[in-house]
Amino acid sequence: MANRFLLDTHVFIWWIIDNPRLPEKVRTIMRSRENELYLSAASSWELIIKAQLGKIQLPEDAESFILNELRQNAIQPLPISIHHTLRAAALSPHHKDPFDRMLVGQALCDNLTILSGDHMLQKYEAQVFWS
Repeated sequence: MANRFLLDTHVFIWWIIDNPRLPEKVRTIMRSRENELYLSAASSWELIIKAQLGKIQLPEDAESFILNELRQNAIQPLPISIHHTLRAAALSPHHKDPFDRMLVGQALCDNLTILSGDHMLQKYEAQVFWS
């Protein structure tokens, strides 16, 4: 059975731009076609907001960029369901970022391991991998 991983927004971007801060163990997970990789709709929204605010520069319009990168990297989109929102809303406020709390809610509901260097996520019950 494949391992299932939910990419934090920075992991998605760092993978695409080949950022050296992305650990080799995470790269190995992402390269393996035996693993299932997911990008949350919350991360897609976060990328769009950051691009609109000028915090990041995308090489093309956000829709084309995100959809092309998902396809090229065999990453599946993960929609947000009512169950995800209810689970995220019930979390302790360890993390102030609503996008990250949504990832935790999705990971808990869908039994996904989050790939993230955000150590605050480890305060939750969700599985987080970074090495």
